[in-house]
Amino acid sequence: MGQDNLWFFEGVDLFKILCPHKLKEFGKKHQFYNFKKNDFIYFQDDPSKYIYLIAKGRVKIGSYNEDGNELVKTILSEGELFGELALLGETRREDFAQAMDKETVICPMNIDDMSLLIKDNKTFSLGLFKLIGLRIKKLERRVESLVFKDSRTRIVELLKEMAEEKGTKVGEETMIKNHFTHKDIALLTGTSRQNVTTVLNDLRDKNIINFDRKKILIRDLEKLK
Repeated sequence: MGQDNLWFFEGVDLFKILCPHKLKEFGKKHQFYNFKKNDFIYFQDDPSKYIYLIAKGRVKIGSYNEDGNELVKTILSEGELFGELALLGETRREDFAQAMDKETVICPMNIDDMSLLIKDNKTFSLGLFKLIGLRIKKLERRVESLVFKDSRTRIVELLKEMAEEKGTKVGEETMIKNHFTHKDIALLTGTSRQNVTTVLNDLRDKNIINFDRKKILIRDLEKLK
């Protein structure tokens, strides 16, 4: 991980604070985990012993219902963390975590070590728990969207969410470095890849967005609907 690959959350440099190889007391015993595409980092009902940070690649977080159908809750990329519910008393994983890229590198952090950081760093602990709260609210909104909204609305709302969280303003436009494929968007919105392509093409035809494999450009967020 490069020195300039900083992990921020609301002004808190999580990479600098969290990654164990940056900390003298943890650095000697720290190691990275490497996963290939579709490898599971953990399964539902596995013990919750670690929090993980993504050094490289993407990770899918999801669960299976009683019928064995997959529900994708979020897709995380470099610099983001997951497994954080272990800090709130989760003893067994309620979700699974699966590598999405052929070279996925994960930075693990033991719960006991993390607890020490929380105890000793108020800025970090407040930021972390705010992150957990926002994650829970986002999941609640997504479940509500799946139940009550049509597929087009779900896709548009995901684009707005991506713009707010990962977008960069370029004049009046918003640029999103697109780490979500059409398949990813379909998984997150509970629709088909074909439906995603149809909606995105329609938005492009109306000159509301433009996109390629590397980025999505939203010309006017107010018109995105």
